[in-house]
Amino acid sequence: MSDTQEMQGAHEVASWLRRHPGFLKQFPDLALSLVVPRDDGRTASLASYQLEVLRDKNRELSRRLAELSANAQVNERLAVRTHQLTLSLLRQTSYADTLRAMAASLAEDFAGDLVRIVSFRPVAGMEDAEWLQVRGEGEPELQPFRDALREGEPLCGRLQAEKNAVLYGPRREEVQSSALLPLTGIGLVAVGSHDPNRFYPGMGTLFLRMMGESLAVALERFDTP
Repeated sequence: MSDTQEMQGAHEVASWLRRHPGFLKQFPDLALSLVVPRDDGRTASLASYQLEVLRDKNRELSRRLAELSANAQVNERLAVRTHQLTLSLLRQTSYADTLRAMAASLAEDFAGDLVRIVSFRPVAGMEDAEWLQVRGEGEPELQPFRDALREGEPLCGRLQAEKNAVLYGPRREEVQSSALLPLTGIGLVAVGSHDPNRFYPGMGTLFLRMMGESLAVALERFDTP
């Protein structure tokens, strides 16, 4: 028999076995005699090979479960902190105190290295707050943020140099990544980090969006700052 005929016969056998996966149950002695090549050149019984495959799958499933569990714990902590932030904002009795509570929570509860809030409205008694800027919504310096303010969606990652300059001023070189909350008609909230991997494009922004909405609703209670 030629090599070509042998190859064709082997393919036919393999095809037949795929259509009859229970065949080896009828001939256990044949199953025990089969060997499967290993990567290192040795051979192993079919049962051993299948067991190793199952172990590999179990290890992968365990890894994925551990990853899902860790993510769930992180999300649970974020949910609790976001809820606490919302309650804190709603307890405040003035526009200024609400902004102050937001800045404090971002710095303490969410471990922000540099927190900055840009308000489109004047805030009495807050002239010395390093984290607060009062700017007119139409100021030319805010041009880099026009698209973000129009869309109202949180941004994460390394901001453009002109945005960092507006938000962080002389400390802009310290910031390697940021989370930016544009609040249409209200202003901007930014959390800067020294870690370039703390905030990155594509990361989930659900909790950031919730924090921004909480701040906006809390500020709506006050007609004037």
